[in-house]
Amino acid sequence: MRVHFAVYARGLRRHSTYRAALVAGLITNSVFGAINAMVLLAVFSARPQINGYDASDAVTQVFVGQMLIAVTMIVNTGPSLDLAERIRTGEVANDLLRPVSLQGWCLSQDLGRATCGFLFRGVPTFLVGVVLFDVVAPYEIAGALAFSTSVVLAALVGFALRYLYSLCGFWMLDSRGVWAVAGLVGPILAGMILPLPLFPPAIGDLLRLLPWASMVQIPAEILLGKESLPGGGILSGLALQALWAAVLLGLGAWITATATRRVVIQGG
Repeated sequence: MRVHFAVYARGLRRHSTYRAALVAGLITNSVFGAINAMVLLAVFSARPQINGYDASDAVTQVFVGQMLIAVTMIVNTGPSLDLAERIRTGEVANDLLRPVSLQGWCLSQDLGRATCGFLFRGVPTFLVGVVLFDVVAPYEIAGALAFSTSVVLAALVGFALRYLYSLCGFWMLDSRGVWAVAGLVGPILAGMILPLPLFPPAIGDLLRLLPWASMVQIPAEILLGKESLPGGGILSGLALQALWAAVLLGLGAWITATATRRVVIQGG
């Protein structure tokens, strides 16, 4: 655990160094959040309620999504983990020599990055939404704790998916195509571009059960106090996030073990 905590601290320190990039990301997320919010406000001016969502709910989800971009890295169309490039070049051979698991090392480092992004980019972006729009904020302690737990689980699911994208490089030799497709499709499936309740009910309910929804849709619904699953509530949403995090991390560990037994290193 000491090693993983040290790697986490290094990731936090590394990404907090680039202050200009954090400010640029904050401005970008705030602008795109405001544009998306105004579009949805225009939609809800014509129809005040859509499948249980009103204008305030939709705008809140917009800024939850913008806040979690820096946590989950869901919109990236290129590799957002160093592992993808290290597999392509063959430098992963050095990573495999460490006396800790490859997945554990990458997870600790990425959680440091996610913490930095959440505190210095995500939270300020959300506060912009609170100031400019009718965004719901977690004022009660229980709600704030539930939402914080959901954000942590969203970070784990986001890492697990990106780790799996990177592992494709062991077989495909270059995983950039996988990253490009995931970066385009992922935000739609997560409810970042359009809240899933705005889809036809059958499609929205199906998409809510997929792992991508655990990165935006479910955290937004937990913040709003809405049911995350049919017949359930906050606990069911957190349970689904925890389930996907466990399944995807377990799958990543198994694929890592399989890949390293038959790995062919390129470039080295």
